[in-house]
This record gives sequence, structure tokens and C-alpha cells, in this order.
Amino acid sequence: MIDLHTHSNASDGSFSPAALIAEAAKRGITTLALADHDTTFGLEEAAKAAIEYGITFIPGVELEIAWNRPGEFHLLGLCINKENTELRIAVEELARRREARNLEILDRMNKAGITASYDEIRSLSGGHSIGRPHFAAFLVKRKITRNREQAFVRFLGKGKPFFIPKAGIEFERAVEIIRESGGITVLAHPMSLYTSWGRLPDLLGDLKEKGLDGLEAWHPTAKVSACKRLEALGKKLELIITAGSDFHGEVRPDRKLGLTAGGRKIDDAFLEGMPVNLTV
Repeated sequence: MIDLHTHSNASDGSFSPAALIAEAAKRGITTLALADHDTTFGLEEAAKAAIEYGITFIPGVELEIAWNRPGEFHLLGLCINKENTELRIAVEELARRREARNLEILDRMNKAGITASYDEIRSLSGGHSIGRPHFAAFLVKRKITRNREQAFVRFLGKGKPFFIPKAGIEFERAVEIIRESGGITVLAHPMSLYTSWGRLPDLLGDLKEKGLDGLEAWHPTAKVSACKRLEALGKKLELIITAGSDFHGEVRPDRKLGLTAGGRKIDDAFLEGMPVNLTV
């Protein structure tokens, strides 16, 4: 069993990178990729823990891509294994944009009569990058919502009062950065693009021409039938097919390490299309 898409508390997960690896080992996972949102902060810690637990570790990152349409575009960079100044600059730039977004969310909360300080939100982040899950945790702590899921449904989800769109980077720039870092580019959870099945083949074909290497056909938020359809489309376009849990820990308890759509275990067959020399 493997998992090619997980998160730690270096971004919006609840496990530290080392604890994530320990949990993976406990669940019998032999290969794991850590791809935190817009940061590589946790990779070194996770890599060291992976050696201790005998897990093959795939260092990664999940970048927010500029997408002027409904939905969202996330790009996984997997197997990044080289120091890259451009990657560092990009994640620092995204961090600044994230900070501005967080402050705007905070301002909206205060204007709505939910008094909070940024220090209160930061205290719930474990000292790492702040995101919407931490605002959700704050709303639960204040007993404004029963749980984090309700916080997103009422306040933080798309179209809700405290939702602020994330600013991303251009796809071509992200491809260049990931490739210069020794990695491969994989479109994360394609259904999040909100693109019709009729338009999806042309879109993926265009992205492939611009440097897309792979497609995360299997993701827990998609139906099994949709995943099978995505896998067939990806193979037709000669894209690498991946599968992940998009595990975040306590903040998204419905996502389980090593499991993807339909509760299916992620088989190591999904490593076959990836560069073998990079998955170490």
C-alpha cells in the first residue's frame, strides 16, 4: 500500500511530518509522498523519519495555480530532489499572498461581529502556515459552529461570507519550477477544475503540451466511476496516473492514509509510471 498525496502541519494538516511518517508505517504504507500546500518546510523532517521507519519517501509540493474559471487548479510536484532558488521564491511569494488573504478573512470576521486577533488564529496552527482550517478551528473553539465541516459550510467555503479566493502562480512557471527541482508535474484532484467531461480532453491535452506529466485520477472526493473515467482518459493522453488520499489528519477525518475513492487501497502499481530513480 502506498500514498502519493498527503499533508502535514507544515501547511494545513494536523500531523507533524515525522508523526505522519510514523502513522503511515503503522498502517503498513511502504511509499509515501508529502506534498504540502505551497511549502517544502516539512520535507527534511519527513525524509529523516522515513529512513527511520523504512518507508520510501517522495518529496513533493502542491502549488496553487492561477485559474480564472469556476473551481480550483492545484498542481502536485512529486519527486522534487534538488535545491531550487525559484521554488523557494515561489513558495515565499505564495506565503505572502496567503498572509494577505488570512488578514482579509480576519477582517471580515471582525466586521461580522466575531472578534478575533491574528495571534489567536496563529495559536491554532502549531506555528506553521495559517489557512482556512485554522479559522475553522477557531470558530469551533468559540462554539460558533459545532465542527470544522460546519465552519466551511456556513462561513469559509466557496461563496460563503468569509471566503477569499487564493492567488496562484501561472501554470507554465510552476512547471518550470518543478522540473528544475527534478520533479514531475501532476494535476491534483482534476474534478476540482469544474470542467465538463466534454471539454476535459482538450484541456488536458493542452496542459500536457505545456508540461503536464501526470493526472491524479484517483482521489477520495471523486466517485469511483469518475476515477475510472479519468484514468482511461489519462492513459489515452499518455499521462502518468497517480492516486492519493489527500490525507490531512484530524481536520479532514474522512480521508484515510493509503485509501482513495471508494475506500480503495492505493496499490503500488501506481508507481510504475513514475521515474524510478526519483522515488527515493
